[in-house]
Amino acid sequence: MKREDLIASVRAAMPEKRWKHTEGVMETAVLLANRFGGDPERAELAAILHDVAKYWPTERMAETIREDGRSTDVLDYDKELWHAPAGAVAAERDYGVTDAEVLDAIRYHTSGREGMTLLEKIVWLADYIEPGRDFPGVHKIRELAEHSLERALIAAMSGTIAFLLEKGKRVYPLTVMARNDLITREVGL
Repeated sequence: MKREDLIASVRAAMPEKRWKHTEGVMETAVLLANRFGGDPERAELAAILHDVAKYWPTERMAETIREDGRSTDVLDYDKELWHAPAGAVAAERDYGVTDAEVLDAIRYHTSGREGMTLLEKIVWLADYIEPGRDFPGVHKIRELAEHSLERALIAAMSGTIAFLLEKGKRVYPLTVMARNDLITREVGL
């Protein structure tokens, strides 16, 4: 599918406000890819599609995840996580994406995981720090992202975990595992 057709199709699947977010993620993913030696075209493709299932009914997301069978454990956690694995299925099935790394960047953009690839890190962080995001601490994480993708990710994941704990919510284990893995492998802390 041509880039313009892909963009038109994805844009039609979400409200304008979410499309503005997606444009911010696209811009930020390309910037981070260029900064940290990633592939800007693959980063942009994953960014375009990262929220493609965000506005599906929850039962459609759940059914898609169950049919796929790879991420069914996510169904035991917050529904806000579900659009990522459902979106990876949609990217492959509905948009013809065959690049496994792009599909994984979509699949894990809400949770992260151990052994994240460069592309997964870029898309995860781009989603977190895109210019439209405005929450306490985002400016510090953007500053960290000027110099270290891993340190920015650790700070962002730490913030997400702290937010969930503060709200009394359960934390998806992959996020904790991703953070711990980054600390151990990437930064050596």
